[in-house]
Amino acid sequence: MKTTASTTDTAFDLPHLGYRKRCAAERAKAQRRMARRRRPKGAVPSKGYLRAKRQAARIEKKAARQNTHDAREWAAHVVDAHHLIAVEDFKPKFLARSRMAGKAADAAIGACKRELIYRGTRAGRKVVLVPPAYTTMTCSECGARANRRLGLGIRIFDCAACGYSAGRDVNAARTILATAERDRASADDIRHSIASLRDGGSGAVRAGNPLDSSVGSR
Repeated sequence: MKTTASTTDTAFDLPHLGYRKRCAAERAKAQRRMARRRRPKGAVPSKGYLRAKRQAARIEKKAARQNTHDAREWAAHVVDAHHLIAVEDFKPKFLARSRMAGKAADAAIGACKRELIYRGTRAGRKVVLVPPAYTTMTCSECGARANRRLGLGIRIFDCAACGYSAGRDVNAARTILATAERDRASADDIRHSIASLRDGGSGAVRAGNPLDSSVGSR
């Protein structure tokens, strides 16, 4: 995982910096110090154990604060530059059952999503939550849908119908934005009219007046 949040314009992507992974060695050191000072169950904890416990907690909080700060800065950057913000309404809990569980927890994906929605709503922007069904499988260029699900290991989307090729997340972000721009319920509805993207429709962030631009995020 290199990107926590992908958008239709790479200039607004949120990179995955892995703060918790960076703090892992320091946290493990404090936890080993706790283990050496642990007393039998029921005994009063030693001052050294409590000191090591507080240090481990501080390290964990530091990583969480860094993630929160980055999410706020990113959300403010996106909200300031766009009037319409389309967000994939996915539930990050499913990642806990995948091989990406550790990185997903480190990236705090759910917190980034909440921050973007909160700041967009507070700023008076139009924030649209798009159901995640078929967003990854639908071609943002012609609207055709892939015949099979794309596993997490497949990072490039290749359309068999029109030959369009793009990053998996970029294609999904464009589909999400097209869905929101046409006030559709989901990607299942938008695939029938997404071909109009070729005739002046916007599948990416538009330059110019911030209040006339839009972005799709996943």
